[in-house]
Amino acid sequence: MEIPIKNLYFLLCYAWDRLEERDLVDVSSEDASSLLNLFSRVLTGGSLYLLHRGLDRGYLAIEEDLAGIRGKIDFSTTMKRQLIRNAKLNCQFDELSHDVVHNRILKTTVARLASSSDVDKTYRSDLADIHRRMSNIKETHLRADLFARVQLHRNNALYGFLMNVCEMVYNYYLASQREGDASFRDFFRDEDKMAIVFENFVCNFLRTELQGKYPGYRVKGAEYIDWDAQAMGSKAAALLPKMKTDISMVTPNGYLIIDTKYYRNAFTGQFNDKLHSSNLYQLFSYLRNTAAKGPEYENCGGMLLYPTVQKELCLRYEIQGHRVAVNTIDLSMDWRKIHDSLIGMVLAFGDFDCEAA
Repeated sequence: MEIPIKNLYFLLCYAWDRLEERDLVDVSSEDASSLLNLFSRVLTGGSLYLLHRGLDRGYLAIEEDLAGIRGKIDFSTTMKRQLIRNAKLNCQFDELSHDVVHNRILKTTVARLASSSDVDKTYRSDLADIHRRMSNIKETHLRADLFARVQLHRNNALYGFLMNVCEMVYNYYLASQREGDASFRDFFRDEDKMAIVFENFVCNFLRTELQGKYPGYRVKGAEYIDWDAQAMGSKAAALLPKMKTDISMVTPNGYLIIDTKYYRNAFTGQFNDKLHSSNLYQLFSYLRNTAAKGPEYENCGGMLLYPTVQKELCLRYEIQGHRVAVNTIDLSMDWRKIHDSLIGMVLAFGDFDCEAA
């Protein structure tokens, strides 16, 4: 399934929960075939915003040989290196600086893209200008564990979005040394990776677009469900597998569990004409054990949600008193249609007159 670049951008913004930063970059006219140009444009727009507002600063631990005293004197180093002969002391102190890890990651990623022939010339020029304006920041050696060292808080939250982009560029382009968008396309074709993105996208989308805008809706996100079972002994209890929903939410008409699946094909069977039985078994198990939690969960329904690949689905069932829907969402549609379709699926969950296959 080919997802347009604008939709990929919005998909990632919701999945990363970075909606406030989404409008920093206008992707409406972006070349639909160039993911690398998209990320270059995002980094350019975000960096310009940061430079205009003022880059984040932090305290760095500095060790320096000085003629005077600043901070704490390291007498051991001073004596060992005989600095006193030159009228100097080894001092250790904290200094407020722009040269912090998140600015280093940003500048290094900008530099790599600015020198890449896979990025369009216009974007390379813009990136090179950003690089020059960050002259007081050192570049760094990008590696996977470096991103975990970034410390974010309310005052530098925008960096979270840019670090997500930098990490994706590193993981699927810089580290692999592959040309152009090949690695990014591999990522979006990887069902395991995209399953996580799709789940987070749907959860954060519904939380943002439903909660607070439509009365009675509250998105709880992933939720562990206890088995409605009595274990005969502690060992038996410990060996029970955990049940964890993708998305649990309160609705005006009851409780809804959404299980997202990212498959190339929503069907299985010899003639490719049956739903995945394991998906239905899993969802039904969630519903039965959730309903056993108490009267407020009795009206508990579930939805299986797939991206559209071969055909659109809007199926409705009632299974032992539980409403069950099987829906697909076409991620290649215009973004506004995706937006309205997802909201409509949840709002119309109680309407069981829809069937298309």
